[in-house]
Amino acid sequence: MSQQGATLQTYNQELVKCLEDLKTKRNEMLIIVKREEQEKQTIEKNMEMMQQKLNMITESLQTHRSLCECYEKTIHDTEAGFRKILESSQILLNLAQKQASKLCVVNKNEISSKLDESTNSYCD
Repeated sequence: MSQQGATLQTYNQELVKCLEDLKTKRNEMLIIVKREEQEKQTIEKNMEMMQQKLNMITESLQTHRSLCECYEKTIHDTEAGFRKILESSQILLNLAQKQASKLCVVNKNEISSKLDESTNSYCD
């Protein structure tokens, strides 16, 4: 019977040691879990801040792109208007030159009929 008592005591000691090892490993795991939970919270907080920043930048980018489109349209419209002004100016210049040329011919004819041949050089 003493052999069975010794065996039982050995099992009991091994069981106590096994339980202590399990508790030690559990405590180590609890430390790891706590550290990872803190890290997770930190990352989630950073992600929230980054998401807010991303939302602000996205909104700002959208506003600035819209402004760029407005600038582009204004520039395009202004250049188109300027081209029309240039075309109109060219037409007006051609018309004025044509009329001036006709007036010069008429004026030459009147002068030549009233004056002698030496004074025909006014419009040359």
